Order: sequence, then structure tokens, then C-alpha cells
Amino acid sequence: MKKKQNEQNDPESKYSIIQPNFNFSRRDFLRGILGGAALLALRSDLGAQQKLEKNNGRKLGVALLGLGRYAGGELAPALRQTKLCELKGVITGTPAKAEKWAADYNLDKKNIYNYETMDKIIDNPEIDIVYVVTPPGLHPEFAIRAAKAGKHVISEKPMATSVADCDRMIAACKEAKVQLGIGYRLHYDPFHQEMARIAREQEFGRFMKMNGRFAYRMGQKEHRTDKKLGGGGPLMDLGIYIVHGACMAANGNPVYVTAKEEPKLKPEIFDEVEESISWTMEFPKGEKLEAFTSFNNNGNNFRLDGKKGWMDFKGQAFSYRGITCETSRGALNYSPVSQQAAQMDDFADCVKTGRKTTVPGELGRRDIQILMAIYEAARTGKRVKVNY
Repeated sequence: MKKKQNEQNDPESKYSIIQPNFNFSRRDFLRGILGGAALLALRSDLGAQQKLEKNNGRKLGVALLGLGRYAGGELAPALRQTKLCELKGVITGTPAKAEKWAADYNLDKKNIYNYETMDKIIDNPEIDIVYVVTPPGLHPEFAIRAAKAGKHVISEKPMATSVADCDRMIAACKEAKVQLGIGYRLHYDPFHQEMARIAREQEFGRFMKMNGRFAYRMGQKEHRTDKKLGGGGPLMDLGIYIVHGACMAANGNPVYVTAKEEPKLKPEIFDEVEESISWTMEFPKGEKLEAFTSFNNNGNNFRLDGKKGWMDFKGQAFSYRGITCETSRGALNYSPVSQQAAQMDDFADCVKTGRKTTVPGELGRRDIQILMAIYEAARTGKRVKVNY
């Protein structure tokens, strides 16, 4: 991507968000993640301070690449709360955004880059991590360039629009000896962490029946309806949350998928990608997911049923805030957390200590493999085996 973008055609400007509440009780947050010793230590103020002291008190510098609404509405505010990293720079194709961000976040102008000059970041010791927040079709180019510049990389999800591009990103980061993490923020949400723990320990037995729905109504074309930029429609943007959550709940990967693209009610908007799609995922032990996602419907639910209990995320299953979950033994109750702050602090800790991130490129690649199998099943009408 060598030419400058203006505000009108800049894909950064088209991200939609759900505004979170960043006020939360650390005690409640920690109580929800008793299974994660590393993250418990990370969220401890004392633990964070000790890590900073080992790094001479310096927080790792993060540069956000792509200044759309997710970067501005979620990541930048979260970086005001992080203990181990901080916003030090930005990379954008829109000069007006660069000026505004420099003023709003008191950024040194030498840490402001555009897409043509970003490779010079190799000479900037204040930036350790580049967080790629562009549409998925642009992730590979920028992640690879950041890695070649010697910077650790976080790629927003979905990781890319093809398995081959995931491989390129992973290979580039390995060659550069930098870490690659994917923006799976729900790994740091206490409700989803508790779901993963219950699944691992099989407190409710195996979740043999899973149902997921994630949808909203889109009124006009945007980058998510552009096949080249998004790789697909709601399955790539929303369905990936259900896919990933089901793998966490099944504590494994699906073997077979089936799928059906639903008829389009707004073909003038969804001429390149699906408008709605339903699918199933079959896991090795007999667990099965039934799911639906759409850009012309509503829903944000995830239900899990086992022989000894159930969990039901109603209304905000995959959101930045407001997640609720009823279970067969009572409701889960955690105060709101900044999923993004916890995610970025954990990645910074990985960079500092050499610990491998729990949301690596290989995990992002797996999800793209599953999504591609679902698209193949919808195209052929056949039950498709997922090849890993």
C-alpha cells in the first residue's frame, strides 16, 4: 500500500465500536481468572511495578497502525490504563489524523509515521510494538513490514483473509525473532476465562451442545462489504467470535463443518460478501455448535449445554462491555474490565520476559482455516473436513 489515502477513502475511518465502561474492580477481575496465574500476576499492581523495575521503569512503547474507530475508541483509551506499555506513536495514511493524535495524546512528532515512512521505525528505540488495526486484507503487508523493522506485532482479528497470508505473517515474525499476537481480547475477559476454565476442568461435563448468534444491521457499504479488504462478510467480522468461543468451550478444534448462506435481502450492499450465514461445527468428542451471523439481523448470544450443567451468555456475549452469563449453578458476576488493556499488558509482559503469548499467530491461523472451511461448505453444500 504505497499511495497516500485521504479521509474519504481511508479504510481506517470505518470501524464501528461498542463503547465500554473502563471503570472496574481489580478484586472482581482477579477473582474471575483464578485459572490464569500469569495474568493474575500481571494485573497485580505490585507485580507490574516489579516488572517495570526490571526494565528500568520503562513501559514498552506501542504504535497504533490504522487510526479508525477501534483504535481511537478502544485501544488508545486502554493504553491510558496499561501498566507495562503505553502509546508512543501512530502510523496513518491521513495527515489530519496524525496531527490530531499527536495533539490529543502528546506524541512526539518523530514518532508519527505514514504508510510510506513506517519502515524508518526500525531506527526508533521508543517503539517496541506495532499494533495493526487496519482491515484484515491489509494486515499481512503491515505486520510483515513491522516485523522486518524489528518490532513485535499485534494483529487485530481476523488475522488475515487467507491461510497463506497467515503463514507469511508467522514466517516473517519468526525470521525477525519478534512475537506475533492476535487481538483476541475475550481471552482477557473474566466471563470467557471462567467459561474456558469450566470447559478445561469439565465441571459441567463436556459442552455437547453449543448455540451461537452474533449479528447487527448494516445500512450501507463499508470496508466490511469489500471482499478484498475483509475477506468475507459477517462470518469474518462477527462469526469468528463464535468460532473461537466454541473452540474454547470444546477445549479443542472442530473436525467437520457444514454451512448455508442465507438469501440476500440487501444485494445492493452485499454484492461481494455474504449477508447472513448459518453453520455447524463438529468436534472430535461429539460436541456440536450451531451458529448464525449476519449484517442484516440482530443477536449477541452464546449458549453451552453439558450433562452436568449449562452456561448462557445472553444479549452481550461477545461485546466490549455488559457481558452477562447465567449458569446452572447461578449467575457469574464480575465488574467491567478493559479487555484491551489486559490484552496489551499481557503481550507487553511476553515481550519483556520472553514468555510466549497465549494468543499467537498460530491461533489466528487456525481460525482462518476454520472460516475458509465454512465458506467452502457453504459454496459446495457439502460437509467439509477442516484440514490443519
